[in-house]
Amino acid sequence: QCAERIPEAEAVLDLLEKCPEHQKKGGFPVIVFEGLDATGKTTVTQAVKDTLNGVLLRSPPPCISQWRTVFDDEPTPIKRAFYAAGNYILASEIAKASTQAPVIIDRYWHSTAAYTIATETSGKVQDLPPAQDEVYQWPEDLLKPDLVLLLTVDPEERVRRLQHRGLEKTKEEAELEANSLFRQR
Repeated sequence: QCAERIPEAEAVLDLLEKCPEHQKKGGFPVIVFEGLDATGKTTVTQAVKDTLNGVLLRSPPPCISQWRTVFDDEPTPIKRAFYAAGNYILASEIAKASTQAPVIIDRYWHSTAAYTIATETSGKVQDLPPAQDEVYQWPEDLLKPDLVLLLTVDPEERVRRLQHRGLEKTKEEAELEANSLFRQR
């Protein structure tokens, strides 16, 4: 429905439609690295890829990442749909790559879920859904990794690293900086 307003939506849906419905992992391990910007994901994923002679994939996948800024400016449900579609497109790439080599992934479903939960929850951290809530459950139809590692770094060090990069702040980063409650969630 939003293709008239957002022409890129049709291209994303076309890519999603080409993905097999149930992705099956190949024989090689699939390892996901999660974490906020400037926690070392790029450095670590590259080193692990090189060490394991693996394949490095990122979320959102390159075939749709050029439209990220378009969707980031859209209302939350549309933005969320873009990142969810990206996870399924990435799963298709993971399935194919994991038949040839170990797969290292820079962000996946966890980042999408964490951001969604943090933005949909109002109030304090105690107001988050309880640990057993279905919102935390892995989608049954999404290819599951073998291992997920969360990289963290001291908040001051993370900010220093971001400033050292000299890049423009993303909306998410501005929100994290301005809203400590959002960061905690």
